[in-house]
Amino acid sequence: MIILHPVKTGPSLVEAAMGRLAQGTKVIAEGGYEKIFRQTFDAFPDEQLIDSFVCYLSTSAGPIMGVLYLSTEKLAFSSDNPLPYKSGQQTEWSHFKVAIPLHQLMSIVPSTSKTNSAEKYIQIVSVDNHEFWFMGFLNYDTAVHHLHEAFRDMQKEVSSRR
Repeated sequence: MIILHPVKTGPSLVEAAMGRLAQGTKVIAEGGYEKIFRQTFDAFPDEQLIDSFVCYLSTSAGPIMGVLYLSTEKLAFSSDNPLPYKSGQQTEWSHFKVAIPLHQLMSIVPSTSKTNSAEKYIQIVSVDNHEFWFMGFLNYDTAVHHLHEAFRDMQKEVSSRR
């Protein structure tokens, strides 16, 4: 006998709207995406933030709401809220963060669910074969365009050094 359990690939519309409002309030209170990016990821002085995208990072524990930052040096994600994790017997809380230098990106692959065309994802693969799946973009096409453009620029720069 096969038992199927529904898999939640993202928050409900109400959860997403409430999350977006809270996220927007945080951005205003903390001085904007540029300032948050610089503080969160110790940006180099000459590093420029190209764009930021509110989205979700898909994990085995479920989607994590946050912001994907694209700079002249890296692709970085930080969760909006701290997440719990175990440290010995203690439960600690920390923001979930990922940073990948652009020169360590192997591929950026946009995709759409075969069963629901509204579910769109961007798969990021690093040169050490770590995969990251992002979803729930407010403007998916713009995110794909900017990520592909940065990836192409990085590839041109690397090949011109050879």
